[in-house]
Amino acid sequence: MPDRSLLELARAVAADADEAAGEEVEAYVANSRETSVRAFAGDVEQLASAESAGIGVRVVRSGRVGFAWVASLGESSAREALAAARDNVTYASVDEHAGLARPDGLPAAELDLWRDQLAATPADEKVALVLELERAVRAADRRIRQVVHADYSDGLTESAVATSTGIFASSRRTICHLFVYAIAGEGDETQTGFGYSAGRSLPELDLDRCARDAVDRATRMLGATKPRSAQLPVVLDRRVSATLLGILAGTLSGEEVAKGRSLFANRVGEQVAHGGLTLVDDPTAPEALGATPFDAEGLATRRNVLIERGRLTGYLYDTHSARAAGTQSTGAAVRGGYWTTPGVGARAISLQPGELSQEQILSDVGDGLFVQSISGVHSGVNRVSGDFSVGAEGLMIRDGALAEPVREMTIASTLQRMLQHVRHVGADLEWLPGQAAGMTLAIDDVSLGGA
Repeated sequence: MPDRSLLELARAVAADADEAAGEEVEAYVANSRETSVRAFAGDVEQLASAESAGIGVRVVRSGRVGFAWVASLGESSAREALAAARDNVTYASVDEHAGLARPDGLPAAELDLWRDQLAATPADEKVALVLELERAVRAADRRIRQVVHADYSDGLTESAVATSTGIFASSRRTICHLFVYAIAGEGDETQTGFGYSAGRSLPELDLDRCARDAVDRATRMLGATKPRSAQLPVVLDRRVSATLLGILAGTLSGEEVAKGRSLFANRVGEQVAHGGLTLVDDPTAPEALGATPFDAEGLATRRNVLIERGRLTGYLYDTHSARAAGTQSTGAAVRGGYWTTPGVGARAISLQPGELSQEQILSDVGDGLFVQSISGVHSGVNRVSGDFSVGAEGLMIRDGALAEPVREMTIASTLQRMLQHVRHVGADLEWLPGQAAGMTLAIDDVSLGGA
C-alpha cells in the first residue's frame, strides 16, 4: 500500500475548506526519488540522486481559482500553501467552468506498479549495470567507434490527492530505464544508433537487447545514400509509430479541441481512419509504463476508446475541459508535479494490435521504405491542419525484405491521409517510455522527398 501519511496530509488540508463560503479545496501531495548514472569510456561520468517532495493546493471560490505550492511535507508548510492559494484567489479572473472533481462512482483498477526491489537496490549495482552496458556495445561489433554515453535512470514516486468534494486517492509506482547511444563507422563515414530497455525494477531490464539494438541501428545505416523522390508505402518502426501516436494523443485532448487547436474538432461520429484501426488510451493496463489507478485529480483512470474501427468516438477530458464541453471527465487529468495544476493528457495510448509480425508486413508491402527514425516533428507537424513533413532515415524495402540504407530525406503526407491509408497494424506491440506504445505500422501512399 502507498505511504498513508501522504493521504492523511492531503485530507487534513482539504478538510479545512470553508464550505459555508462555497469554498472548495484540493491538496495534491507527492514524494519522489530519482537516480541517474552516465558512463563514458569505461568510467562513471555522472552519478546523481535527488529527492523531491511537496504539496500543491488549489482553492476554488465564486468561479475563481487560486493555486500555491511548497517543496515540503510539513503541516506548517501545508497551511502556508493553503493560505497562499486563498490569497491568490482574490487576483484570479472568473471562470464559469472552474471547480474541482467530484466522485463519479467508478472503482479504481487494482494495479501492482511498485517494486520493493528497486527501492532496495544500492547505487553500486546501478553503476555496474551501466558500465556493463557500455562494454557490451563496444565489444559487439568492430565497427563501433564510440559509445557516446550509456545511461541508467529510475524514479520512485508516491502521490495522494484529496478534495473537499469527497475525493481521496493515493498511488505509487517505480520505473527504470537503460539507454545507450553509439557511433559506428567505416572509412570516413559514421552513423549513429541508440537502444533502450525499460521496466519497473532492474531484473525487468534487458541489457543484451538494449546493446544489440544500438549496434544494429548504427551499423545497418553505414553506406546510406539519398534516395530518389517517390510516392510509396512506408513501414514505421515501433519507435516511430509511438511518436505518431503521441502526436495523435495531443489532437484528441478536449482542451485542445475547445481551443480550436485540433484537426479532430467537431468530428465525433465521423470516419476519420481506416476501418481496421482502433485507438485506445488505457492507463489501467499494468504493462503500460504510464499506468496508474488514479488520474491527477483523484478520479479512477479508465479505458477510453478514442477511435473505434476508424470512427472518432470522443476526446480525453479532465474536469475543467469536460465542464466546458458539457460532459464528464474521462479520468485523463495529468500533472507535471505538485508544483503544477492539472491539464489533459494521455498516459497509455496504443493501437489495437493486428495479427502480422514485422517480417510478414514487410513481405506484404513488397517494395517501399522502412522508417527507422524521424526528426523535426515539432516544426514539421501541424496539429490543426494535419500537415506532416519530417526528416527521416531508414532502409528501402525490396521484394519484401530490408535492403539498402537511405538518409537525408523527408516523408510527407497529412495525418488525415495517413490514418485513412493504414494498411497493417503489427502484432508486435511494445510499451515504450512515455505515453505511447509502439508497433510496426504500414501506411500506403506517402511522399518520399529525396534526390
